[in-house]
Order: sequence, then structure tokens, then C-alpha cells
Amino acid sequence: MKNKIDFSFIREASRNELIKLLSSIPGPKAIVWDKQLVGTFGLIGDFTFLRNYEVVKMFYISRENLPSNNIPNIIFLTVPTRNHMDYINNQLRMEEVHSGGNKKDFYLWCVPRVSLLCEERLKQHGVYGAFMSIQELPIYMYKLENDVAMLNLSSCFRDLHMNKDSSDLFFIARALMNIQGIFGLIPNVYGKGSAAKGVFDLMVGMRRELGGNEPQLILIDRAVDLITPLATQLTYEGLIDQFFGINNCTVKLPSEKFTSMNSRGGSDSPPNDSSSFDFNEMKSIPLTSADTLFADIRDFNFSAVGPRLSSEAREVSSQYEKRHTANTVSDLKQFVQKLPKMQVARQSLSTQTTIAELVQDKIINSDFRPTLHAEQELLKGSETDKVNSFIEECIYQKEPLIKVLRLICLQSIINCGLKQRVFEFYKREIINTYGFEHMLTLENLEKAGLFTVQQGKSTYATIRKTLRLTVDDVNESKPTDVSYVHSGYAPLSVRLVEFLQWPGWRAITDVLTVLPGPTISETQQLPPALKQRRGPEYVILTTKIINGNSFIESLMENLEPLS
Repeated sequence: MKNKIDFSFIREASRNELIKLLSSIPGPKAIVWDKQLVGTFGLIGDFTFLRNYEVVKMFYISRENLPSNNIPNIIFLTVPTRNHMDYINNQLRMEEVHSGGNKKDFYLWCVPRVSLLCEERLKQHGVYGAFMSIQELPIYMYKLENDVAMLNLSSCFRDLHMNKDSSDLFFIARALMNIQGIFGLIPNVYGKGSAAKGVFDLMVGMRRELGGNEPQLILIDRAVDLITPLATQLTYEGLIDQFFGINNCTVKLPSEKFTSMNSRGGSDSPPNDSSSFDFNEMKSIPLTSADTLFADIRDFNFSAVGPRLSSEAREVSSQYEKRHTANTVSDLKQFVQKLPKMQVARQSLSTQTTIAELVQDKIINSDFRPTLHAEQELLKGSETDKVNSFIEECIYQKEPLIKVLRLICLQSIINCGLKQRVFEFYKREIINTYGFEHMLTLENLEKAGLFTVQQGKSTYATIRKTLRLTVDDVNESKPTDVSYVHSGYAPLSVRLVEFLQWPGWRAITDVLTVLPGPTISETQQLPPALKQRRGPEYVILTTKIINGNSFIESLMENLEPLS
């Protein structure tokens, strides 16, 4: 398709910003990383890339002192937060004490912007003047795939709905402006939710006349669809994320499961002391569309993955068997030319088969199926107005708290809040079973609207029927509807996008009225040729890739003992 949007430019632009700052500091350098940025910056460049710009050591920003070193340039690279400024203050002071008279220059780089509050915090500590420079590293987006990018705003939902801090909306609007700066103005904007409206207002204030009138922008506030992140993903990639966690397009799995395969580590791993980076016996497996087999099966319902892997195994075996029929020099030459590609295919098959087996083990050897059944009953709206017997049993058995909270929040959202007695029952049993320290987590969930007392009649039945959120008899092997992703539940946010395409949001006014937040519809008249176009191409920009566990974790409080 012509004029296809490709987010590859994001990586190159981010590299250029990083190179510009690195090149401004001559001599050997150490980067002291904000832990949450290490994996994300791996999407921009590995240690080999950094070494080209004289980065010789890497450490973490933490409560601990930096390991002994004689590096003249120390760069603190962080998201600007109050806690990190406190840690940096301690590490910088200790580094000055232990420098042995050797002059060291300190630099602070904040991603994506320098925070005034953080500057004030450094001034309170008396170390603001200790830095050679304090600069912003304006990296707003990270490319995950050619059509998927994220902003790495892991606490966005928490900040918006718990802390009432809307500063992340600026970063989202700025990222959208950067995209429009490359590809042209997006004049047709649709959205749902207060945060979506906030982004729209900021973007309108920022944007200039960039030309072009083809694209459409759809902004959807997470609060509009709190159900989907709590529902279990049943695609191949979704279950990998559910069981093992995918971070920055990489999953870490036990190395011994891949002992027959060559390690893909090597020189890209930073040569640090154990006190700076801790590596255990886990293998990092990249999960991107660069692996053609993974690209093919990543969105399969897991029930369809086995047959596809079997088919691929037969194809790979067939290709290797052709060496026995190579009777001439020409035949042998053709086989040798294809050999590297065949070896890559065989390695990919081995990797994906091993991962699929690990996922299958989790499905079989855990309570995954009964949990999924309870979840799907809730999604159908079954008995959501009373204490759920499965949730009650999970609490009594002291199942993992995140699992219990996911189900309780799902029930609360579907029922538009829990009846007072049900709410109090869950709250009391969680505190009695898991400890009083989780009271703060429950309060956070209540503030965020995930665990609340019912204030009115549930509207889920209307939404479910109008948007066809649940579908019976889903064809999981040859799907024709997005509901295959959850084996019967269609993500509400995806349905909104589908209805916008056809027949339009005017057809679901009753649903838009009951969903939270204002509705955005800013549109310009399209030329007739564009009106006739079918099959739009979608690209995605998200604050963070999440699953149900990480979503709940972002709202939990980890109380630490007073020191």
C-alpha cells in the first residue's frame, strides 16, 4: 500500500538525540541508569552501540553507592522523579568522597523533559551546581514494531486516575505532533474519555498546518475500557505475556530449555561488575516480526498454534531432505545457497516450539482453566451482583493477590460497582487473609474506579448487546471476528474502532452516552475517492504495553519498613 506509515523513523530519530548528547562529552563515560529505562533503551541501541561513543561502564540509580571506578565522566540517565533525585544525590556525594582526588564531571539527562520539581529537589540537597549540565533527552516514543510504538509511560493510568496528575497527556500530545510532523496533519480526530479530550485539546494548541487530509486519529482513554486489560489474552503472544511477561519485545525464559540452541547474547552484553548488573540463568528471547514464524503465529489463538508449528516442521524437514536429491553440482549449489535461510527457519521453529511447550505446561499444570472459566462467566454478565464463589475460594486458598484483585475488579467494572455488602465482604476478606498492609492497594483501586460501590444500575448489558462484546461459537482456528482473541470476548475499545469505521458512532449513541468521558468528533470533509476506500490501515501508539497483571501491579502499594 502506498504511503504506508512505518515507525522505523522513531528508532533513528531517538538514536540521533542520544548520539548528540554522547558526542558532546569527550572521553570515557559511565551511564548510571534508571532501571526502568535500561530495557526500553535496548530498543534504540545495545551496549556495542554505546561503546562506540566511549561508554565503558553502566550502573543503576539506587540507594547503593556506585561501584569503585576511575571513570572521569558520570552520566545519570533517568525519568525525572523525586525518589531518583534523592538516590542521585546520595550516589553523587559518595562518588565525590571516594574519587581519591581524581576530578570527575557529572551530568544529568532527563527523559523526555527536565522537571522543575526535580531541579528544586536537587537544589534542596545542595547538589544542583555539582552537574556540568542538566539536559533533557527528548525521546517520547519507542518503536516496538513497524506499526506499533509506545511512550513507556508505565504509571500513566495511576497518575491520571489516582494522583490526578495529567502531565503525561502532554507527552502523548507531543508524540502525536512528532508523528504529524513526519507524515502530515491528521485532521479527522475521534476519541472517547476525559484523558482523550485532554490530549486532543493539547494537540490542537500545539499543531501547525502540516498539510494532507487523509489520516484519521482515534484517541481512547484507558478508563473507557477497563474490562479488556483485566481479561486474559488467549493469543500465543498474549499467553507468553500472561505467564512470563514481555518487556520491550523480549521475554526471559529458563536457559536450560534452550541448551541446544546457540546463545544470542555475546558482545552486546555490558561487561559490568556483579554489583552493577545482575544476570541470572535466564535467556532473553526477542519477540518481534523480524522472526517471520513468530510474526505469523503471534496473533493466533493458542489452540491454533500447535497445528501451525507442525506444518512448519514438515516444511523445514522437507527443505532439508532435498539435499538427498541434489544429484548435480547445480542442484548442490542451489541447496547451499538456501542453507542459511533454512538454518534460520529451523532455529526459529525450535525456539517457538520450546516457548509453546512452556506455555502449554502453564496451562495444564496450573489453575488456569478454572480461572479462565470464572472470568468468562463474568464477561457474560453472569451473577455479577453477588459474592463470586470462585473468588471467595481463591481468597480462602490464599491464591496470588493479583489474580484475586483482577477478578474482583473485573466483576466490579462489569457490574458498575459492587453492592455494598459484596464490596465490604471482599475488602474484609482480603485484609484478613493477605494482611492489613494491602488496605492502601484497595484504596488505590477504589480511587482509580476499578473497585467501587455501585451507585446506579449496571449498563454492561446494553453495552455488551449493542457492541457484541461476547460472541458464541467463535472459530479460533480461522477467525472472522476479533472476539477470537479472548475466545468469545471482543475488546470494547476495538469494537469502538470497528463501529467508527462502519456504520459510524451515530449508530451507537446510547452506548457512547453511558461510557465515561466526553466524545470527540472533529472531522473535515474527505474527497469522494477517499470515502470509497476500504480496509483502512491502522498503526498504534500506546503509553505502555500492559496485561492484567502489570495493570493491577501499577496500582499496588509496596510498603517498605521504616529505616
